[in-house]
Amino acid sequence: MPPVRLTVLGLGNMGHAVAGRLLAAGHELTVWNRSPGRAADLPGVTEAGSPAEAAAGADAVLVSLADDAAVRAVLLPEGRPLAAAAVVNLTTSSLDLTRELAAAYAGRFVAAPILGAPAAVAGGSATYLLGGPDEVVDRLEAVWRALSSARLRCGPDPAAAMVAKLVSNALLLAGLEVVAEAVATAQAAGLDEGLVRQLFTSSALVAPGLANRLDDVLEGDHTHGWFAMPLGAKDLDLFVAVAREAGTDVPVVTAARDGYRRAIEGGLAAADVAGVVELARRRVRSSSTDPA
Repeated sequence: MPPVRLTVLGLGNMGHAVAGRLLAAGHELTVWNRSPGRAADLPGVTEAGSPAEAAAGADAVLVSLADDAAVRAVLLPEGRPLAAAAVVNLTTSSLDLTRELAAAYAGRFVAAPILGAPAAVAGGSATYLLGGPDEVVDRLEAVWRALSSARLRCGPDPAAAMVAKLVSNALLLAGLEVVAEAVATAQAAGLDEGLVRQLFTSSALVAPGLANRLDDVLEGDHTHGWFAMPLGAKDLDLFVAVAREAGTDVPVVTAARDGYRRAIEGGLAAADVAGVVELARRRVRSSSTDPA
């Protein structure tokens, strides 16, 4: 397929990895980041001074930002859409914002949230959940081919892709809290550290997505991860909102969401989500010293 003109808005860990994949595939690439200079190691890209400048003339604009507020500010400046042939939102966003963007960019908007870490994105093994009009998704085949062979088409409604992403993150984040509590309890009960490691790393009960964080849960300092605690809490907030809209009660995930909030309040805001184990360890220590 011939190269296409692409724009990436947001060069955080995910956006930077996406830009690298597109560049390696030979596409013409323009980027924008709120803090300039993040494209220094992306030779050949054009770094624009504003989202509107970056989007001008692009065949597709891909957006990778932190949250709804950032995405809305970039894609709907002063309430108006950018001039772009197609817009792809890679950011994990609310259903309300997804519907708002789909209406503003009628017939040219795709939600494509990512399952996988930045390393998986850079290596081309992440899964992209694609939701949007078939014609637009098909037209962007060169983009998907550059990014990964792992894709799941979720239908013409972009909101369906976001539901799929939020369900997946709920499994990861709530499961991580369970693993963290189990590890903290095993350690507090005096199991040999080698046995604890062997038990959890060999267990078929620990899903692969959770196993990827086991080293950090077992003995890490939680400073080298990519999924910050506030983003975990945000994603579970969005899942709870989806459940509420669907008329479903989700007490387990709600409790997990509250756990990440407590971790943030307890000084772990800068930690990777695996740092939630420290909250479990604090609870174990507190209960063991309680004179009652």
